[in-house]
Amino acid sequence: MRLKDKVAIITGAGRGIGEGIALRFAEEGAKVIVNDVNETDANRTVEAIKTKGGKAVAVIGSVASREVAQKMADTAVQEFGTVDILVNNAGITRDAILHKMTDEQWDQVIEVNLKGVFLCTQVAARVMREKGYGKIINISSTSWRGNPGQLNYSATKAGVIGMTKTAAKELAPKGINVNVIAPGMIWTDMIKSMPPAMVERMEKSLAFIVPLNRKGAPQDIANLALFLASDESSFITGQLIHCDGGMIM
Repeated sequence: MRLKDKVAIITGAGRGIGEGIALRFAEEGAKVIVNDVNETDANRTVEAIKTKGGKAVAVIGSVASREVAQKMADTAVQEFGTVDILVNNAGITRDAILHKMTDEQWDQVIEVNLKGVFLCTQVAARVMREKGYGKIINISSTSWRGNPGQLNYSATKAGVIGMTKTAAKELAPKGINVNVIAPGMIWTDMIKSMPPAMVERMEKSLAFIVPLNRKGAPQDIANLALFLASDESSFITGQLIHCDGGMIM
């Protein structure tokens, strides 16, 4: 197994991409800290892992809280002995056109999508530095290039890329790899919750937007994250990898 006995923290792992990564990592032998703000979702992921013979513990709360971020690292060390892998996946949207966006919509997205990555990376890296090994994988989005109605979200996803490259340079001497994945149109609850007319337009335009002409699935991102979390990617750091069916070439 590619992650045998590794300990992974995965934020936003109650559903969607995070859930897919948590399940995939557990299949490959990782012991998983499952974080989510929704206790029911987090516990469902934990039970799914345990049902298949894996090991997992839920830590409930927002990544925007330093206390929650620290609790994830502390729980990993107390339950499983260390932190080997961190996947910063948790993220939210509060979409609005620029001239209608409120301070609250801006602040909420910045707190979770940007500050949350900073806090979780900082606390996990402290453990990783001590042992000279670690894998940090950040989840951005193709929206980092700009997307109408998502000024706040796009800003955070571009910011995550900058944070990744800086952290990669700082942590490389300590044997820690830091990379970032930019998913494209991945069919999760976030997309399904959009207005039906918008989802229908996306489906109809799929062939024009995605050269591979299919919907992306959480498993697509999970497989890439697995590679970046494994020792097979030991000579890769500071890289942005698009997983989008060819949307951006």
